[in-house]
Amino acid sequence: MRALCWHGKSDVRVDTVPDPTIEDPRDVIIKITTTCICGSDLHLYDGYMPTMEPGDVIGHEPMGVVVEVGKDVKRLKKGDRVVVPFTISCGECWYCKRTEYSLCDTSNRNAEIARKAMGQSPAGLFGYSHMLGAYPGGQAEYLRVPYADVGPVVIPDELPDEQVVFLSDIFPTGYMGAENAQIQPGDTVAIWGCGPVGQFAIRSAWMLGAGRVVAIDTVPERLEMARQGKAETIDFEKQDVYETLMEMTKGRGPDSCIDAVGAEAHAGGSFDAVLDKAKASVGLATDRPNVLREAIMCCRKGGTVSIPGVYVGFLDKIPMGAAMNKGLTLKMGQTHVQRYTKPLLEKIQKGEIDPSFVITHKIPLEEAPGAYKTFRDKKDKCIKVVLKP
Repeated sequence: MRALCWHGKSDVRVDTVPDPTIEDPRDVIIKITTTCICGSDLHLYDGYMPTMEPGDVIGHEPMGVVVEVGKDVKRLKKGDRVVVPFTISCGECWYCKRTEYSLCDTSNRNAEIARKAMGQSPAGLFGYSHMLGAYPGGQAEYLRVPYADVGPVVIPDELPDEQVVFLSDIFPTGYMGAENAQIQPGDTVAIWGCGPVGQFAIRSAWMLGAGRVVAIDTVPERLEMARQGKAETIDFEKQDVYETLMEMTKGRGPDSCIDAVGAEAHAGGSFDAVLDKAKASVGLATDRPNVLREAIMCCRKGGTVSIPGVYVGFLDKIPMGAAMNKGLTLKMGQTHVQRYTKPLLEKIQKGEIDPSFVITHKIPLEEAPGAYKTFRDKKDKCIKVVLKP
């Protein structure tokens, strides 16, 4: 089959690789009909995620049709259209029973590597390093899906792929980011990053009762999409974010701040942002946490900072004194996707949201290497790329 493979920093290629096979009776194989490039894939592309190996198949936002079913699979059958969560979860461990699916104790088959890096291992993820299970990803023609009775959600025929594929990751991720922000009715919510996750966080904040949503970015098309989602906007290249938020909230600060950017934050000419970039460029750091620092400083006393943005390693100069003395709550984590797929699918079916609004580019899988560069460099008004194998 054809699949997008990682070969090093800024080097992804569409290669011919072996087709996946059933390895466990709980597996299914799907023929992928639609898959996507995620912002967190750029951490792989830019070389910041450790334990990647040349030839690794990447991608973790797939959907498709079941073509082969393991003998112990009970919930799926050949011909089912399914969206596959990026988190691989057994459904039976202590964490899965608490619906904390991204913390699954079972699915990371390289758990010892992750334990040494993190203290304990989270769940295995599709296409996201050997530390997180070495599972081939979904930017491919076919995908093996372990624990198939737990993850995939069956999609009604009347819903096109483009409306539902984001149930694999970015819609639940934006929604959980807003949920973790502990939004109360009427709250002011500030969201850093108007990429795909940020866009879904904006719309999810409204669903959860926000009274005011402020979105922060500098890319014109992203800010415009945020305004289409009824957010007020701040261009951090033209406005001081802290001063603007203080003015907007009469000096109090937002009730909730959402960091939808993560490890590769771009910022203006502030000293800490320049230093972050310099250290990352020479390999002294893996993360540029300017957004997280700013969110902590901007959030009102007693407020909540939610972090759906992905971080990789050790962060530098985080103002923990401010977070502690202001009494902030920090909530974060990889998304418990399986918790959200069914309720968010119902919102799509009821017409409460059409997630396809975020798509700007739809291309064949063979053109994916060029699309990575376009997406990374924010060229051609690129916000979200959908790939068709």
